[in-house]
Amino acid sequence: MSYTYKELGLSTTKEMFERANKNGFAVPAFNFNDMEMMQAIVGACAEMGSPVILQCSEGALKYMGKETVPLLGKAAVDIARAKGSDIPIALHLDHGETLEVVKTCIAAGFSSVMIDGSHHDYEANVKLTKEVVEYAHANDVVVEGELGILAGIEDNVKAEKSTYTKPEEVEDFLKKTNVDSLAIAIGTSHGAHKFKPGEDPKLRLDILAEIERKIPGFPVVLHGSSAVPAKYTEMIKQYGGQIKDAIGIPDEQLRLAAKSAVAKINVDTDGRLCFTAMIRKVFATDPKEFDPRKYLGPAREEMKAYYKEKIATIFGSEGAYKKADK
Repeated sequence: MSYTYKELGLSTTKEMFERANKNGFAVPAFNFNDMEMMQAIVGACAEMGSPVILQCSEGALKYMGKETVPLLGKAAVDIARAKGSDIPIALHLDHGETLEVVKTCIAAGFSSVMIDGSHHDYEANVKLTKEVVEYAHANDVVVEGELGILAGIEDNVKAEKSTYTKPEEVEDFLKKTNVDSLAIAIGTSHGAHKFKPGEDPKLRLDILAEIERKIPGFPVVLHGSSAVPAKYTEMIKQYGGQIKDAIGIPDEQLRLAAKSAVAKINVDTDGRLCFTAMIRKVFATDPKEFDPRKYLGPAREEMKAYYKEKIATIFGSEGAYKKADK
């Protein structure tokens, strides 16, 4: 089966980003890998009146299947509407690497796609991104491109060192590709092990400010923006897991970015840590439990509560759209 995103009730990110840039907030872009994660994400956003971008990586698409993912997107819309919420919901391909996977996602009903050509040289990145934009726009789907490289690991995206986005390239890139939003590298990184304890992570807000001067009003995206909360890493270790000590991106740095040109902030690792911590807790405290509902349910509720907190304190998107009737 193939769908258009409109048949699934999904939205593109265009209006979300316009409102975000105008009102000084960022749209939460949360990755999901299964039904429970989707339910946690849309539940949090519907109850907080926040728009949301449901992100699906190539790895998650393979895991859940292209037949399943669009129906989870439709279910997300139905859940929000059942809660009395009119928040817009986008289904977004995260870190697409080829035109072929983009075509697959658009045919499946994705309303937004990212083409990550950052591992290519500049001209090859421009060429690939332009090809994707032309195809996506012909299908009324929006495109996120990327300039600069984030260090770290996320699914099949790996880089040992980061390369900051060059502000002098952004105008030319936008002109040649016609992308709808731009992911930049200003100090965030993928994965759980972003920075070591004792380090003082700082985003290059000066680069962000220069980019904003170059392309005023254009929606900018931050990848690799998880906080790596200590309460979840400690819980994982407390209940038998193994994870290296690490710290993520400071909340205050992300809030400053959200108030400027950053219209979208990506969070994946925090959800994984939260989900895993709660499952481990259930297994450790009730080792006889084997009903998946009894350990996936608590994980879902913890993830929902955590994301509600982030929406209010980091993204600033609470109440950006009509709140759910209670």
